[in-house]
Amino acid sequence: MDTTRTTTATATLAVANVFLVVDDHEAALGFYRDVLGFTVVSDYAQGEFRWLNLTPPAQPELTMTIQSVGGGPHTSDEDRAAIDTLLAKGLLTPVVLTCADVDAVFEHVRASGAEVLQEPMDQFYGVRDCAFRDPAGNLLRINQKLPGASPA
Repeated sequence: MDTTRTTTATATLAVANVFLVVDDHEAALGFYRDVLGFTVVSDYAQGEFRWLNLTPPAQPELTMTIQSVGGGPHTSDEDRAAIDTLLAKGLLTPVVLTCADVDAVFEHVRASGAEVLQEPMDQFYGVRDCAFRDPAGNLLRINQKLPGASPA
């Protein structure tokens, strides 16, 4: 089976939505909207669960859904506790953002009081990047392509 070719059926596939788990929606909203400049598209709640949909400034067609620990009413208490533990350790899926000037973005995000994990540095794989934790502990990497680097 040849899986390396785009077919007519798959030619229009694109990432539309990614999910991020948080334990405090207001803190996450303050970070992603007020610090990173994301736009709030919608805010839904169902009981104790909340889903915030935001779009990044340079990519309004991509939605990031910030959801409650456990994701929804059909998650077991045991699963919710496991997710909460992984979140507290910063071990859930990271978010990687790209920009034109990683050093300027780094200074802006650092000035907000975000937890710095790595100051900007050139990486062997062709980007200059830095790393932060969002208010929930999620790993956030921000990078820019180094001049002359091959596309990812």
